[in-house]
Amino acid sequence: EKRAAQRRREVKLLHRRLLAEFLGTCGIVLVVVGSGIMAERLTQDVGVQLLANTIATAGGLLLFIYLFSSISGAQFNPVVTATEYFDKRINAGDALQYVVAQVAGACAGAMIANIMFSLDVVNLSTKVRSGVPQYVGEVVATAVLILLIQGCIRTNRTPAIPYLVPAWITAAYWCTSSTSFANPAVSVGRSLSNTFAGIRPSSVPMFVFAQCIGAAVGVLLARGVFIDESKASQ
Repeated sequence: EKRAAQRRREVKLLHRRLLAEFLGTCGIVLVVVGSGIMAERLTQDVGVQLLANTIATAGGLLLFIYLFSSISGAQFNPVVTATEYFDKRINAGDALQYVVAQVAGACAGAMIANIMFSLDVVNLSTKVRSGVPQYVGEVVATAVLILLIQGCIRTNRTPAIPYLVPAWITAAYWCTSSTSFANPAVSVGRSLSNTFAGIRPSSVPMFVFAQCIGAAVGVLLARGVFIDESKASQ
């Protein structure tokens, strides 16, 4: 009976975590897509559009990472979840469910943004994002993202993550050729809106592949630089 009660508590906790991952990823994509649509409608200056999109995205990241970090770790990103799995901080079953929740949340966020701006719920993007320079941009954006997250975890500075992730994404919007998607779930979600932040569905697989390469690079760099104090202290 005690084991059954413990199992029920674990299932309820997992459901809370999955809901947090869904809501957080949904919120982030809603902000990214919605702010892109608003920027397009307010100005024809592409630089101003990107600036508006950047500011809104940074604010959304800070809000949702801070809000849900104590529930699910606020991963909101399949490559982040994958690194957590390989570091044995989450089991395979939970990791898979996290990824499903993240992708579903990203798609929901894009669709809600479309509805808010009187667009079709799903209107597949026609914006081509391809070529080696953009793929390299995604490798760099994702590698630094994973490096900073892993670095904070390994040096017991996780409270800094809600601030450092938006800081890097803000910088990466402007210093990478791809404007820093750095997230497979977000890439899928953004393909559902033919607007400023969109990406053509056929461009998504190579972006995801580049993001996976970047994540691997980020993990290797973190392991080479930081001693894992989080495990040493256990």
